[in-house]
Amino acid sequence: MPHLKRSHTSDATLLIRWSRTIVVIAWVLAATLVMGLLVIVLSLSTATARGVHNVAQSWGRSILWVSGVRVRVVGAERMDPAAAVICMSNHQSNFDIPVLLGYLPVPFRWLAKAELFKIPVFGRAMRGAGYIPIDRSDRPAAIASLRQAAAAIRGGVSVVIFPEGTRSPDGTLKPFKKGGFVMAIEAGVPIVPVALRGTFDIMPKNRLLIRPRDVTLTIGAPIATTGYGLHSKEVLMDEVGNALRRLLTAV
Repeated sequence: MPHLKRSHTSDATLLIRWSRTIVVIAWVLAATLVMGLLVIVLSLSTATARGVHNVAQSWGRSILWVSGVRVRVVGAERMDPAAAVICMSNHQSNFDIPVLLGYLPVPFRWLAKAELFKIPVFGRAMRGAGYIPIDRSDRPAAIASLRQAAAAIRGGVSVVIFPEGTRSPDGTLKPFKKGGFVMAIEAGVPIVPVALRGTFDIMPKNRLLIRPRDVTLTIGAPIATTGYGLHSKEVLMDEVGNALRRLLTAV
């Protein structure tokens, strides 16, 4: 009965994967609550931005450890922790967030939908960590949000954005939204392409089951934005897109 043996093996593997998934989800909920409260407390004290980021880094690394995910970083020497930059990463999975928080070698802030800041505890922790809300309710509000974000970046804050705007349904790089590039040109700081490989296989979009995989985070050379204007943002989008594609296909 070889087919029965294969079926039993498959069932056992699936059970192990679902058990791990349940453990990971429980850990994410608990870690988010505990570390979110810690970030709120730190934000009310004299804690530095680096201290708050260290908490977020621990949150990301703990989730990856519980999930059995190992991360290799390539090109860390290209990042200058003292320089404000905009990191633009491909977006394959919910696991992109803990990977970037845990292993991108520079303190940074997220640009996030304004609606997320309304979530109890989580939203307050995001504000405490200095994350920047983007209001997409209408065009004037979105433009005003991007200008505020550009001002924060000029003040020395590095940020990470996903220029695709959402997770890729098949893991391939999708067309970029223009907003992040408008912000980058207005801020006048370099864009650093960041390529993530492996996170799609851990947890694809619209899937709940978690599968441990190794991940590679590759940091590309900074791309200057000072030579671009709003009329040439599409050229900048192409340059960043081509840089990300090269990183994603590099051996």
